[in-house]
Amino acid sequence: MRARVCVIAAVIAVSGGAAMADDVAARLNDYPTAARADYVFACMATNGQGRDVLEKCACSIDVIASIIPYDQYVEAETVLSLRQIPGERASVFRASAMATALVAELRRAQAEAEIVCF
Repeated sequence: MRARVCVIAAVIAVSGGAAMADDVAARLNDYPTAARADYVFACMATNGQGRDVLEKCACSIDVIASIIPYDQYVEAETVLSLRQIPGERASVFRASAMATALVAELRRAQAEAEIVCF
């Protein structure tokens, strides 16, 4: 009877661990393929067109995806785009503490990705 309880406890522990691993894997892979490809294309346009640069840029978006969720990435990219608009309308995106924090987190993730991948 005791052995059966141990086996049941082990199965529960493993299945719980597998569920946690699935959650982590889903979180790390929440970036759509098109978003990853856009990032890699832009990265390669900036850094060069070789195979080595492709691998470094792909690594970079993978590191960013491991640090910030996709929704936060989209928000930060949106803020960066809106900051490019001249005039008073976009000033809220240049001066807002929330917008600045979003961009700062993206920049931190990009810096870490550059250290790891380049």
